[in-house]
Amino acid sequence: MVFPQSPPRERATASTFAEILAENLGHPDGGCTFVQEDGHEHFVSWSELSREALRRGRQLLRSGLRKGDRVALVVPGQQEFVLAFLGAVSAGVVPVPMSPPMGLGKFEAYCEDAVHILRAAGARALLMPRNLAGLLNPLRHAVDGMQVLDPEEFFAEPLPGNAPQPEEILPEDVMFLQFTSGSTAAPKGVRVTHASVLANCAAIIGALRLERGRDRGVSWLPMYHDMGLVGFVLAPLLARCPVTFLPTLRFALSPRLWLETVSRHRATVTFAPNFGLALAVKHTPADEVRRLDLSCLRVVGCGAEPNHPETLRSFATHFAAAGLRPGTVVPCYGMAEATLAISFGEIGVPLEPDVIQKEPYHTRGLARPASAAAEEQVAFVPCGRPVAGHRVLVVDDDGNPLPERHIGEVVFQGPSVAAGYHGDAEATRRSFTPRGLRTGDCGYLADGVLYVTGRKKDLLIVNGRNHDPQTVEWTAAEVPGLRKGNVVAFTRPGRATEEVVIVAELRSGDAAAVARRVRSRIQTKLSLPVAEVLLVAPGELPKTSSGKVRRSKTRQHYLRGVLHRGAPSPTS
Repeated sequence: MVFPQSPPRERATASTFAEILAENLGHPDGGCTFVQEDGHEHFVSWSELSREALRRGRQLLRSGLRKGDRVALVVPGQQEFVLAFLGAVSAGVVPVPMSPPMGLGKFEAYCEDAVHILRAAGARALLMPRNLAGLLNPLRHAVDGMQVLDPEEFFAEPLPGNAPQPEEILPEDVMFLQFTSGSTAAPKGVRVTHASVLANCAAIIGALRLERGRDRGVSWLPMYHDMGLVGFVLAPLLARCPVTFLPTLRFALSPRLWLETVSRHRATVTFAPNFGLALAVKHTPADEVRRLDLSCLRVVGCGAEPNHPETLRSFATHFAAAGLRPGTVVPCYGMAEATLAISFGEIGVPLEPDVIQKEPYHTRGLARPASAAAEEQVAFVPCGRPVAGHRVLVVDDDGNPLPERHIGEVVFQGPSVAAGYHGDAEATRRSFTPRGLRTGDCGYLADGVLYVTGRKKDLLIVNGRNHDPQTVEWTAAEVPGLRKGNVVAFTRPGRATEEVVIVAELRSGDAAAVARRVRSRIQTKLSLPVAEVLLVAPGELPKTSSGKVRRSKTRQHYLRGVLHRGAPSPTS
């Protein structure tokens, strides 16, 4: 189904993002505000941003890089990251955003993933500040001949007049490599082109109804993640809507700073994953809520991970006292392979989960509306309609479209679909098909609205019934003593059928008693027997760079016996 929307006003005529940067040279009247770690703010206008990006692009060419070469970015500073990223784009050099280390915990796993990304990308250069160079020494030798450059020192050098000029950049050229989070498999580099970025940014602008002079954003999202990068760096550059960037670490240490920044800057649009909404509620007590003014907000988008109906409801209720209007929380759905956005909920319409019958859903893959409060039910958050100029289908295992309210794989069609995976022809063939992008997610359509039910490969199939792991995880997380967002459900081989295992991080309480309550709750609420509940110490679960639990990696660790039972830390 294709759902037309009003096109964004004054849509750019540029066909590449390099042309967008050139166009923005003439616009000194707006730009980006970068909040520093100490709280000070630094404003950079559109024209200053473009001018510096174009200069940096030629500096990269001067170092020996050429159009199409990959340059990896391990750059924690947001302003430095944006300028380095756009500098590479302006010269046709392909940036590869990478997460910086979040601490010494799981450092070996971080280095393993980072080395994999550098090798898979075939990086010719790595931009990394000097203060990380010693810590990340294994990265320096990941690829033979790879230059390692300190961005502050390298870009501070004066640009000589004879520095190389960029080659012509075409819409079909790869603009950047966005590596997937690795929550279900090893990270893969998505080849995002200039054409797909411009198409998706225009679709986002239209879906959110962004208007210059009215809208401004606030974001704490990591810029190496597609929602932070495309949603709050690239789309606002195209729309020329100002954005204030709050460092991700400041949000993590004090989640209430997010909405304080929204209130102070009178932002109209902000986004967060499900866990971000939950943290904001947990860490903003009622007396502080009353000191905020969130009446400025039009959109609080929620995506990047499964949306829990109760999390979205509690956020809307909790911050209503600060002037947050009904219908401001907007669920959405997207992925790197689609550049970013696939669908958006309707702005201004209060959230109404779809409540369906549990039995036909689990046994026959049907999403039948529940008719009586007494019958067993399952609820899913609406992810909205596909972005303008695009189409969403739900298909069976053979790729045939299914009727509405039949569960199948979500397929996305349209100009935002990326150009495949870098260096992985087989994975590209499986996912990027002539019929569209096979997302690997299960879902259904109802009245044209998409409901995503879970990852296809993560389904728990027990005694012929399908169970979504996130539903099991959310139910388990309701037991006091577990760390919410740190629960993983999967199956292991059993004698007669697959058996369910739950691994969770223990926050407090007696481990044996908490495990019994988890097993009992899953049995009572979901009629699902649990073979084992393994409670581990805080920080033990494998995570992606964006903070999502890695189910497949957790299952591997469990089967290999490398997960260790642990007591909660005194400070957890």
